[in-house]
Amino acid sequence: MPPKGNETKQGNEKSIDTRLSNISAAKAVADCVRTSLGPRGMDKMIIEPKGEVVISNDGATIVSKLQVTHPCAKMLVELSKAQDVEAGDGTTSVVVLCGALLKAVEELLMKGIHPTMISECFQECAQHAERVLEDMSVKIDIEDRETLIKAAITSLNSKVISQNSDLLAPMAVDAVTRIMKPNGDVDLKDVRIVTALGGTIDDTTLITNGAVFKQKASHSAGGPVRIQNAVIGLIQFQLSPPKTDMESAVTITDYTQMDRALKEERKYLLDLCKKIKDSGINVLLIQKSVLRDAVTAQSLDFLAKMKIMVIKDIERTDIDFISKTLGCLPVANIENLKPEKFGRADLVVEESTPEGKVVKISGVQTPPEGTLQRNFFGKTVTVFLRGSNSLMVAEADRAFHDSLCVIRSIVKKRAIIAGGAAGEIEIALQLGKFARQHAEGAQTFCMRSFADAFEVVPYTLAENAGLQPISIVTELRNAHATGKKNAGVNVRKGCVTDMVEEAVVQPLLVSTSAMKLATECVMMILKIDDIILTRA
Repeated sequence: MPPKGNETKQGNEKSIDTRLSNISAAKAVADCVRTSLGPRGMDKMIIEPKGEVVISNDGATIVSKLQVTHPCAKMLVELSKAQDVEAGDGTTSVVVLCGALLKAVEELLMKGIHPTMISECFQECAQHAERVLEDMSVKIDIEDRETLIKAAITSLNSKVISQNSDLLAPMAVDAVTRIMKPNGDVDLKDVRIVTALGGTIDDTTLITNGAVFKQKASHSAGGPVRIQNAVIGLIQFQLSPPKTDMESAVTITDYTQMDRALKEERKYLLDLCKKIKDSGINVLLIQKSVLRDAVTAQSLDFLAKMKIMVIKDIERTDIDFISKTLGCLPVANIENLKPEKFGRADLVVEESTPEGKVVKISGVQTPPEGTLQRNFFGKTVTVFLRGSNSLMVAEADRAFHDSLCVIRSIVKKRAIIAGGAAGEIEIALQLGKFARQHAEGAQTFCMRSFADAFEVVPYTLAENAGLQPISIVTELRNAHATGKKNAGVNVRKGCVTDMVEEAVVQPLLVSTSAMKLATECVMMILKIDDIILTRA
């Protein structure tokens, strides 16, 4: 029987191999998005299996499109998604930071430091780093529109549409401040981004008192495509012949019976359409139906003759947004068509875009006092995004969503910090000082490795901008050592400047969330010492 020590040695070697394999898989994902960091970051062209092309430099988008098989690489994909949900921005930073921390862990493991010790030490470092970020942050008032616009512009600067940030940033701020609830809660489902090809990004408009539908108005039988003083009804029942609940077959033996069946069908549909006309509706929105046709050619013909504009195929998920925007309530039964459930607008018109037709509703009137829909009316915004090609429009959509998330992050945690890696280098400096003064033994190594890992952000920013990374990071460390907390990498001027004066700011939540999530992910990867495959 071999000695015990030999067994543990083999076990140790196996767990070290597992950890190193996990770390190298996760680092490969981090290296993939590293070049996309910052305003001078490169874009990735992603070709999907079906041949569709996506061009993006949004970390979450790139990482989510990767087809990774290694379980630890998948953890980085989840990490990026978590940052996207929590803060909405900083998805590239969090993956790059995680990759740098993993590299530090690899070096510490090679020195023979135990994974549990590294893990505990990183946990302590993360708490200290959060305090450093909070100390250098500046509290702001949510009414301070200028600062919010600066934060939104900083977010948009790293995107393809950075040249249009002066137009889109104020739109993002206005959109979020409009949908904000009194308790400070922001639900981004109340901002609808509708995209259409044609024109440029400069033609983008913010619609606060109306809506845009990608569904076009029904043209069968020459229905109207422009209605003034519209009375809008939203129905959830079908304008088609009813079906029985159980499987049944009707046997028709001669044409008179056929005639009678068709007459009954026609009478039933005409009756429904007359009731809709009598209720005063002149614009009808019809929800898409799963069970049977929501509307038939015959009923469309009747509605067209009654000069009622029909927009069909409204998605079930859009009902809530439409109700809030237009002040109308969905009607599930023809008997419940009552005027207090309708929305009213000055104009409903169909417009042409190169991609197809869209329906624009403008001048929505506020529902009267005391009605059910008055309470939640008007807390929605529609952004009508235009662009010259589909790739540009898709990237503009993602970039605008990121800027909305940035404003939401400031509303959640009302503080901002300087951008340009000022926060990261301050963490590196303060943690290094803390390690020298308070840590002892192997703890010192862990803390200093954690601190040095944060230098990857300024280093990568400088590298992506074509600057000399080592001289820039050295200059940045000197600036912070002399007490200039807001000094950061200015990629436009190619030097180190005060980022607050340059109006480059970001929400505190984005930085704290990225740091905490990256540390958590590294600690989780560290805890894994074996991968066990099970058979189905």
